[in-house]
Amino acid sequence: MRIKCPYCGERPNEEFTCLGDASLKRPTSNEPDTMDEWFDYVYIRDNLKGRMHEHWHHSGGCRSWLVVDRDTETHEIFGVTTARDYNAKGKV
Repeated sequence: MRIKCPYCGERPNEEFTCLGDASLKRPTSNEPDTMDEWFDYVYIRDNLKGRMHEHWHHSGGCRSWLVVDRDTETHEIFGVTTARDYNAKGKV
């Protein structure tokens, strides 16, 4: 599988670290009554089969955080954007 980094161009997936679902929303409060929300955000992840947006870190290259629109079953990549742009626009 090859990932097209917006800064480095197309690179082998061995240069990247996959960090999971990019659609999860980080809790906004640190109050004690939100600890269940934080627990779910940090530890509870679905292992989805099919198309999803994932966080990837270009750890063996420019060290950018990316969001990859990828099918987890076929590994087909539909698009790549920076995590900053994804958070600003909400899409790849």
